[in-house]
Amino acid sequence: MIILPQWTITTPHETPKKGWGVRVVGDHIADVAPNTELRVKYMDDEVWEAPNQVLAPGFVNGHTHLYGVLAHGIPLQKAPSGFWPFLEEFWWPLVEDRLDHAMINAATDYRCATMLKSGVTAFYDCTEAPNALPGCLFSQAEVVRKWGLRGILSFEATQRVSGENGLLGLQENVDFVLASNHSSRLSGMICHHTTFTCSADFIRQAHGIAQDLGVLLHAHVSEGTYEPEQAIHNYGMRTLPYYDQLGIAGEGFLASQCVQIEPEEIALMAESGVRMTHMPLSNCEVGGGIAPVPELVAAGVTVGLGSDGYVDDFFEVMRGAFLIHKAKHQNPQVMPAYQVWYLATEGGAKALGLEKVGRIETGWQADLQLINVDLPTPVEEHNLLEQLLLYRNAENVSGVLVAGEMKVKDGEVLNADWNQLREHTREAATRLWSEA
Repeated sequence: MIILPQWTITTPHETPKKGWGVRVVGDHIADVAPNTELRVKYMDDEVWEAPNQVLAPGFVNGHTHLYGVLAHGIPLQKAPSGFWPFLEEFWWPLVEDRLDHAMINAATDYRCATMLKSGVTAFYDCTEAPNALPGCLFSQAEVVRKWGLRGILSFEATQRVSGENGLLGLQENVDFVLASNHSSRLSGMICHHTTFTCSADFIRQAHGIAQDLGVLLHAHVSEGTYEPEQAIHNYGMRTLPYYDQLGIAGEGFLASQCVQIEPEEIALMAESGVRMTHMPLSNCEVGGGIAPVPELVAAGVTVGLGSDGYVDDFFEVMRGAFLIHKAKHQNPQVMPAYQVWYLATEGGAKALGLEKVGRIETGWQADLQLINVDLPTPVEEHNLLEQLLLYRNAENVSGVLVAGEMKVKDGEVLNADWNQLREHTREAATRLWSEA
């Protein structure tokens, strides 16, 4: 099949190519060339005409909690007064501790459809549901497979409930990683929660398992001031130096959030190769702060972008990353559009360890999206990335391919019964809320 758009974004670090398209064979990109050349070279191929559309790499949602959609609108007596009360008084007792397989699956079903509609072709999901063990990842995986997304699933193992429950969480990750095929679209990762819910021995155990299995170890790091303050109090150092002391800080460590970190921790991450994923909107929602992402990028840290399960539309997440740091630094040159696009595509893929994902290049995976670019002002090489970032949303995504398979056509997610998806999600949320 050849796809013939008006524009193609091969990588945000290159000038967009007007009148260029791609040839897709199986699951990979077989050719990238001018549309006129593709028509002549592959006259027998199926043709996907895409006028007034931009072909771009699919988005990589580097960190999400798919079950989080169930908490939207949950009745509360009052909003939590800070990050620790958010966890202790709201998120743990009213959401995560109440989840079961059916709730997780209903949310996953809905969110897979919304991710595809938003141009997301790959994601990493982190589930914490201590009372849904064992088997929750395997149950959830069946839902993800139905949609055909490129996904990495993990269970957020934690000792906050009990030591035994923490071990069950680790075992859930191990079993899922071993059952997954690394060459397939669905795989696993080892995950523990934080330094304030996991002991040093438990963290070392998780790290050793990840190394033995050849997968990444993920943890939430300094999402608010609580964790670094606890680390200083308990260990005499901040969070990332503590991880370094434990022997965890390295290329195999994926640290999400990293909101409340200091310059010396940025330097440590850059030197050791720690990867990071950034959630600009959810960091605002929980009052955690604004992560020093421009500084991390400048230091050479591998950074991806994620929704954290807070806002479904990935264009909104990108706008958050584009605008929030400009305000923080009082500098409109900070976090230019090409940098945000990179974090949302190839940067996110690198953070998750996905190979040949996130760029339109011969031999790379055919994870692609088409975006309608019928805008009121002229679209040119110099403004295409900014125009799309500021003025497009999920509703403007007209086509999506994952590993060469069509998932969205003419703006419609294939095989998505939205009424049923919403009904099942509402039923799960209603049950969650009533139990809470």
